[in-house]
Amino acid sequence: MTRLEKLRQTLAELGLDAVLVTQPDNRRYLSGFRGSTGWLLISSKSALLAVDFRYVEQARLEAPDFEVVHIKGEPITWLPQLATASGIRKIGFESEHLSFATYRKLRTALRQHGIGFTPTDNLVESLRAVKDKDEVDNITAAAALADSAFDYARSIIRPGMKEKQVAWEVEKFLRSQGSETLPFDIIAASGPNSALPHARTSERCIRENEPIVLDLGARVNGYCSDLTRTIVLGNGDDTFRRVYDIVLGAQLTVLATIATGMSGGDADSLARTIIEEAGYGDKFGHGLGHGVGLNPHESPRLSPGSTDVLKENMVFTVEPGIYIPGWGGVRIEDMVVMENGKARPLSRSDKIPNTTSGGLLIR
Repeated sequence: MTRLEKLRQTLAELGLDAVLVTQPDNRRYLSGFRGSTGWLLISSKSALLAVDFRYVEQARLEAPDFEVVHIKGEPITWLPQLATASGIRKIGFESEHLSFATYRKLRTALRQHGIGFTPTDNLVESLRAVKDKDEVDNITAAAALADSAFDYARSIIRPGMKEKQVAWEVEKFLRSQGSETLPFDIIAASGPNSALPHARTSERCIRENEPIVLDLGARVNGYCSDLTRTIVLGNGDDTFRRVYDIVLGAQLTVLATIATGMSGGDADSLARTIIEEAGYGDKFGHGLGHGVGLNPHESPRLSPGSTDVLKENMVFTVEPGIYIPGWGGVRIEDMVVMENGKARPLSRSDKIPNTTSGGLLIR
């Protein structure tokens, strides 16, 4: 079943004649169109891609399964006419993306033509959560780029280097090796800065025997990867060795135990229980993982209370962490794909944290 067929099946179940897709990743997923602006109007009988003059030719090339409509002006001037011509009486829209101001204008304009305008949640995102072979291949290629970038980072990092310098060198490496626009800003956080899960890379100089969190990703054909490793120049202190072992043990337990049919909340608890029993429960303040695809953070969610069900061919991260203010943090993150009921790792970088001051692994 194609992506459009799956979407149309869902529309029928919801009693909708059509859906208006405005979220960029959803638009690309369904049509192949990569432009920054465009509207999909998909019904049981038609698939329209509405774009302005800038994107008409691009849309025809990238979205051959869609009828390209050249639009002018605001959507209130052309959407009611398109919907009426297609016999559409009830349109769903992406409530998490369309602004309230635009919604109000469109609702009023559509009502004047007897057309309903109904909010939907995660209509396309739920389809995107399960990957097809091409998607897994692209994500695997992006994961391989991230692995290479981590190996490169570990080979060049030295005491005295600034965090920003490390991040910039890694970004240059990724782009030179074929990555498209990076999916997120690289994190190179050292010492106390590594206690911030989403640290902003700074001018701080890296020192020996302190944790260094490297969080990086690549993008191939629009698809992302996400990898985190924590290293130390030298051997680290007793706290580093203890915390690293706990985080690694929690992650390896999840990788060996997680299974299809499990909820995101249950998966999260596998790691969280280990960390809590070690006395660091209050230092693990984020979820275990998240889906990865066209967006670096998408469904499913692996976090406390998540009811997302893990299914075959879902791709997501497994990234437990412990963060101690004033000292630092440890996070270890791999991407996996669910295959044959189990998690198959896509990330290949080893998890030996220790380096010499020259950047070479102690093996």
